[in-house]
Order: sequence, then C-alpha cells, then structure tokens
Amino acid sequence: MSIIEVNSLTKGYRVHKKKAGIKGSLSGLIKREYQYVEAVKNVSFQVEEGEILGIVGQNGAGKTTTMKMLSGLLYPDAGEARILNWIPWERKKEFLTNISFLMGQKGQLLWDIPAMDSFFLYKEIYDLKEESFRQTIKELSKMLEVEHLLSVPVRNLSLGERMKMEIIAAVLHSPKLLFLDEPTIGLDLTTQKKMRSFLNIQNHRNGTTMVLTSHYMKDITSLCSRIIIISQGEIIFDDKIEKIRHMYQADRVVNVRFAKMVDEAFLKKYHESIKEKKELQYTFQVKQEDVNEFVREISLLMPVDFSIGEQPIEDIIEKIYRRDIE
Repeated sequence: MSIIEVNSLTKGYRVHKKKAGIKGSLSGLIKREYQYVEAVKNVSFQVEEGEILGIVGQNGAGKTTTMKMLSGLLYPDAGEARILNWIPWERKKEFLTNISFLMGQKGQLLWDIPAMDSFFLYKEIYDLKEESFRQTIKELSKMLEVEHLLSVPVRNLSLGERMKMEIIAAVLHSPKLLFLDEPTIGLDLTTQKKMRSFLNIQNHRNGTTMVLTSHYMKDITSLCSRIIIISQGEIIFDDKIEKIRHMYQADRVVNVRFAKMVDEAFLKKYHESIKEKKELQYTFQVKQEDVNEFVREISLLMPVDFSIGEQPIEDIIEKIYRRDIE
C-alpha cells in the first residue's frame, strides 16, 4: 500500500541577482533584479508502507525542498501529493501527529534546558500516556546509550549526543512516517553506525516508513533498498540499489598484493588503472570485460594475492551525474 503518492511536484524560488562591486550593491538598493530558480521539476514517485527510500543528489539538486513539501513545510508551485492520505501542506492535526521530520543541520530541542524537559513538552503536545511515555524514553535512551545524559542541558552535549536526543524526540510519538534529512552529518563513524542500527530497528520493529537524504552513501546502502537520484531538480533514476549497480557497473576494483617490490615499468600498461598504492598493495580499477585478462597478466609478473570487488556506489552515482549534465 502506498502511503506517499507524488505527482508532478514543482517548486521554484525568486532569487535576488546582485551585481559585483560597490556600484552593483548601490544599484541593487535602487532597483533589484531577480531570477527564477526552479528547484524541483515535475517530480513523481510513490513510497510503500514500511519502505525506506533514499534520495541522493548533489548540493542544490532539490532533495531538501522535496522533503519540505512532503512534510508540509513548503507549498508547491504545481503538482500534487498525498501523504498518509492527507495533503501535506494543509497541515491537518491528524497528519502532523503521524509524521516526524529530523534535520541534521537544524535541531528541534530547546538549547538551554535538558533534553528530558523537551521530551515532557512533546508528551503534552502528542497527548502521550505517562506510563508508555516513560517506557519509551527508557527503551530509546538505553538503545542509544544516553540514559545518563537526559538531565544535561542540550548546549552541553556533543554533536553526536545531541543527535541521539534529536532522534529520540523524532520517534517519541511512534510516527508512521519519518523524514530524515542528513541525519548523520558531522557524526563520527561509531555514532553513525549506532544511528543506522537504531533506524533499522525502528523500521523492522514498528514498520516505520522512512524517506532519507544523505551525502554519506553508507547511510543509503545500509538502510535503503531503493534509491532516487535527483539532478538539477529532476529525478534521473528511481529503482532498487542492485539495479543501479547492474545498469551502470562498468568497472571492477581489483586489489593486488605483490610478493615483493615491483618495478613499475612492468605496470606501465596499467598505469592509468592504478587508483591507490601503498608499498606492496595496489588498487586497480578495471573494466568488467577486462578483469580476467588483467588478473592473468598481473599474475605472470610474479606471485600475487588479489581480490575483486565492486566499484563504490558513490563513483557510479557520480558517473550518472556527469552523464546527466552532459
């Protein structure tokens, strides 16, 4: 069952166009020039109940604008959307109590008071029962290992600790739909891993549907089965992650460890394929159809250990961006 249905959603902005220099600044005070920037162009897609959808794109591609329209924070210029059978920008109470929006670059917790005090406020806003509220706080804070920080003012928390509190606030009322805009931005690797694990548990245990944007491809590959790629406001790919590898995988990564130092003159033929080297360890990027011949020829130089892996997903997506721009 689709809980998100988006048809031809479009949104643009009128942006002030400022000329360079003092003269340009003065003329801008008298007569301003504007240009219209189309941030999202005829975007259409559906999301099924319980699905985790990843939306990726370069800075300014239209990801966050799309998320803000779906959550009701922005009105579109054209197009339609129904979220949980509601029109999001009407912002009906029933709609708002069934969604949550976590933005990695903008917090929702009050800065000068402990997170627990903000949680009490949300308890009243969402009309949560005392017993279930206490139990939820206990479970979530234990899962994220922040039980001892509930009474600490938010301003005194580290970025990772604050983001854990933010995610607790986002799921406190058990929303059916969770929007996540760069939820792990700026976090260390350990905290990123814990956040991804927590979100996976929420999805599997509660069936929470999620729409996620991130520049960290580990977030996308760990959480999402389906990916939408947005470029210049338009969807240029919408399918399973496995499909993107199948369609665009032109190269393989071959890791080679030589038995002894190798004279690079022997590797002249493959010089452009070398992506990384460290002492005896070399990483080559080789076309799919050339892998067997490459391994055979390299093995003839001297005994080697090697492994063959897939090209990183971010490299494939970058290749799609370039093709779209071209």
